[in-house]
Amino acid sequence: MGDTGRRSSVPRKEPAPMPRIALYTLIVCVLAVTAAVVSFVQGSWLGIVWVLLAGLTSNMTWYYLKRGKAEAARSGSVTG
Repeated sequence: MGDTGRRSSVPRKEPAPMPRIALYTLIVCVLAVTAAVVSFVQGSWLGIVWVLLAGLTSNMTWYYLKRGKAEAARSGSVTG
């Protein structure tokens, strides 16, 4: 029961790696949410600033992920 030697004629497409800036913004987003929770638990209204920062970095993460996927699709096309 080993390899039959047959190869698939359909090439496997590996997923594109996450762009580094998207990873950084995701980390900042998680840290901002954590800081917001800690601020609100301590009774500080400064948590509002952390929530706004989390929203901004969340949007940045989605933007850079979509941009990275679009670039990967564009560079991987045969006609492009």
